[in-house]
Amino acid sequence: MKKFFALALALAMTLSLAACGGKSGSSSAAPAASAPAAASSAAASSAAEEPAELSGDLVLYSSMTEGDLDALITCFNEKYPDVNVEVVNGSAGELTTRLAGEASNPVGDLVWGGMADSDGDRYSDIFEAWVTQYNDEAISGYSTPNGLYSMDHLSTVVFCVNTELEAQLGLNIQSYQDLLDPKLKGQIVFSDPNSSSAAWNNVSNIMSVFGADSDEAWNYIEQLMPNLVIAGSSSACFKSVQQGEYVVGLTYEDGAVKLVKDGATNIRLQYPSEGTSATAFGCALVKNGPNPENAKAMIDFLCSAEGQTALAEYQEGTLRYTNANYEVPANAWLTPSNEMKWVDRDVEYLTANKDAILEHWNDLWATVGNN
Repeated sequence: MKKFFALALALAMTLSLAACGGKSGSSSAAPAASAPAAASSAAASSAAEEPAELSGDLVLYSSMTEGDLDALITCFNEKYPDVNVEVVNGSAGELTTRLAGEASNPVGDLVWGGMADSDGDRYSDIFEAWVTQYNDEAISGYSTPNGLYSMDHLSTVVFCVNTELEAQLGLNIQSYQDLLDPKLKGQIVFSDPNSSSAAWNNVSNIMSVFGADSDEAWNYIEQLMPNLVIAGSSSACFKSVQQGEYVVGLTYEDGAVKLVKDGATNIRLQYPSEGTSATAFGCALVKNGPNPENAKAMIDFLCSAEGQTALAEYQEGTLRYTNANYEVPANAWLTPSNEMKWVDRDVEYLTANKDAILEHWNDLWATVGNN
């Protein structure tokens, strides 16, 4: 079947569709901020339903990686083979700006990725107030935060470290404090938190470690900024590190771990020793989109135990999902949550104060950033 891809996205579809069948597995959960608990096979299978007879087109706007999109389209088309999926790929900021511009004549049907639990209702003008039927199956703390987003996966912050460059500098990067070393001036790549959900996720974790909007948090950020270089995309924060352009990238674990899974031997993932937290990311139905029934089916698939089990199996556990009943494959690449130190994230505060925090960030960057 034909797939159409926009913005130069080419997805390899060579893996067998049989790879979307789930295998049993388990993963430990961290309190209120981790991968899901071990799955219940009975609950997962009960979520599976006979697919509706859907056909036609579906335009997916997404900030997810090529591998994520490959997995979703392959597994979704196993269940709905007559739906042709077109992908428009871009950052969260690019996609929401495009949707706002298309509001009088929408092109997209749904957005997947970049829709964070701290967004509040800022995008209520472009998304329908509709959420998945599987919302009640989300692990505690990760159901819809606003009635616009259906939360499907978690993104945990991580340092992507080039081990060769780290060794050359005589460093052993484990903590936020380690990132302040003068040897790292201009050697830490970051994306723009004003437009990148991954960057905002990292800022949110700093706030979680040092205190939301606290003097300690801002003092730390001010000391960190001279070591930062702002990249144009969130993926640069792991790809450019692997390519040897920077020593460290402040990024998200699923993007970086895929490089390791694909054979990169010169990088490692380091969770900050002070603690890590997760942002829940979701998908949303575009208001007055042209193919709403197909879009709803994809959102339900993304949020069901059936769909998340299939995606996790297809990608060998490189993404943490939200449905409490999905099955984590035994060969998952991500670090089990019970081996990580977790800190609480004040999502409500970050949601209410995001604009003010970003304004403070911008003021600091204009004066002390590595420009």
